Amino acid sequence: MREKPISATWGARCLILTVLLASAVLAYGRSSKLSPDLQTRVDPAKPNATVDIIVQYVNKPGDTQFAKVLKKNGVIKNHLDVVNGAAFTVPVSSLSDFESDPEVAHVSPDRPLRGAAAATSPMMPVGPTTPVSPITLDYYYATVNANAAWQQGYDGTGIGVAVIDSGIVNVPDLRNGGTTRVVYAQDFVTGGSAVDLYGHGTHVAGIIGGNGTDSTGSNYSYTFKGIAPNVSLVNLRVLDQNGVGTDSSVIAAINQAINLQSQYNIRVINLSLGRQVYESYTVDPLCQAVEKAWQAGIVVVVAAGNEGRDNLANTNGYGTIAAPANDPYVITVGAMKTMGTPQRTDDLIATYSSKGPTAFDLIVKPDIVAPGNQINSLYKAGLTLPTLYPGNEVPYSLYEYRQPSYAYLSPYYYNLSGTSMAAPMVSGAAALMLQQTPTLTPDQVKARLMKTAYKTFPAYSTYTDPTTGISYTSQYDIFTVGAGYLDVQAALASTDLAPAIPGIAMSPAVAIDANGNVYMVTGSSVLWGSSVLWGSSVVWGSSVIWGSSVSGESVLWGSSVCWGSSTTQGYSVLWGSSVLWGSSIFDIGEANSLAINGEN
Repeated sequence: MREKPISATWGARCLILTVLLASAVLAYGRSSKLSPDLQTRVDPAKPNATVDIIVQYVNKPGDTQFAKVLKKNGVIKNHLDVVNGAAFTVPVSSLSDFESDPEVAHVSPDRPLRGAAAATSPMMPVGPTTPVSPITLDYYYATVNANAAWQQGYDGTGIGVAVIDSGIVNVPDLRNGGTTRVVYAQDFVTGGSAVDLYGHGTHVAGIIGGNGTDSTGSNYSYTFKGIAPNVSLVNLRVLDQNGVGTDSSVIAAINQAINLQSQYNIRVINLSLGRQVYESYTVDPLCQAVEKAWQAGIVVVVAAGNEGRDNLANTNGYGTIAAPANDPYVITVGAMKTMGTPQRTDDLIATYSSKGPTAFDLIVKPDIVAPGNQINSLYKAGLTLPTLYPGNEVPYSLYEYRQPSYAYLSPYYYNLSGTSMAAPMVSGAAALMLQQTPTLTPDQVKARLMKTAYKTFPAYSTYTDPTTGISYTSQYDIFTVGAGYLDVQAALASTDLAPAIPGIAMSPAVAIDANGNVYMVTGSSVLWGSSVLWGSSVVWGSSVIWGSSVSGESVLWGSSVCWGSSTTQGYSVLWGSSVLWGSSIFDIGEANSLAINGEN
């Protein structure tokens, strides 16, 4: 359905959505079961070459379907029941057989992906290009009001969170006494040990559920704790020692999380990883897998990506949301900077945080933002990340009253940046909400988090890279900060309840009409489907969607246009009144370093 226009005619700003729409038209102009990037990867001149693919079937495949693949000298890599599919290695010459097979729904490459803290492009080597920023206290749990939850007795007890990442190291902060809170572990990389060799998954796990054991006591001035410090963790390793994985491994891990859901009360999946969007979420197997988990009753939280400075497509960083963060079901999280203070009033968006709308589908993302820049969490010496990036270890002097003579850098805590660090903040918050109200569905958790998010932002903020001298200006619109900044206390205090229907809180899409007006494209089955755009209709609870006003003619989030108080300046339209980024291009090497070292 077509809703009320968001803003007046855009003029030059329509270029951004036009670029994204054009890419979708080009990709889907072909009538093929083979994804566009699969078609471009294969060389017809080399029919005997092989390619790794994921095949989604109309129905769950069995021996008959697998026999067809084996007959063509294909190899079965993995059964992916969650998407009615399987991963194969097949000769290029056999792709036409899948194309003509009526039992096949879609074929795509088994795409590489990686964590959203170590690098932002698949398979790119990690290497620092800027000096390590001075490490400070991040105060993130105070910023998002998590300590208010702890004071009420909520710490994640009884809730299982599946961390689909590079594995988890059994460190003291993830144990209660001598008992580990990592209740299950499985490796989808080699089939061996699920212990973290890279360092990313352990850092993520600490943000979700570290209990501060190694920074608690009379000697310590600050305790490093996760958002839900007594949560149970399910370790599903999909990234190798270099932080690289594949779609098929992640899909298999999601499938296993669903299988283990009842045994370990898995209510949340954290995916601090991603890759470029190559096709619509409606056919992408990675997106289809996260939707199945969501529909099974598991909250899926995904990092938005670290490409917010990427201007290669002349979109000024818009349209850079990664997959599967582009799926409208999941909760997609962008990264904020705490600025080294416990109050949120001075916090700013990290300029590398990816922005929406999503490629192909133009979904409004991210859904919410949370602290993700220069975050201190768990690690162990000897893993790949601390080996590649020495100096990110937290100094003892930062959190201990007296410096021990044997070491000056902590062997327990390490500093990383990226939307990988922001997503587990929201996963931990979801665990607290589900401990408080176990009957909440994923959509109810998402809706409540978004509605109660903190919505006071500046109109603009600018960051100048100290190495390149390039300045990046961020405008605080729905494609940059979503519904607002995570507020755990407000989410726990909310009693509003969206309908318990899977998909009721799907993120909406946008489109442009013939006059250049931008409008939301929604369905009547979602929260904001039949109401005036976030306006006067009370869809659920006691106020309009996300806002606190019932002022009829408001355009976004209540009484103002895109958070602001002005309709002519600031963020009066989706990207503000002007585009200020110029023609600077975000370099991949710079992206790698930023995602490790963060911004000042």
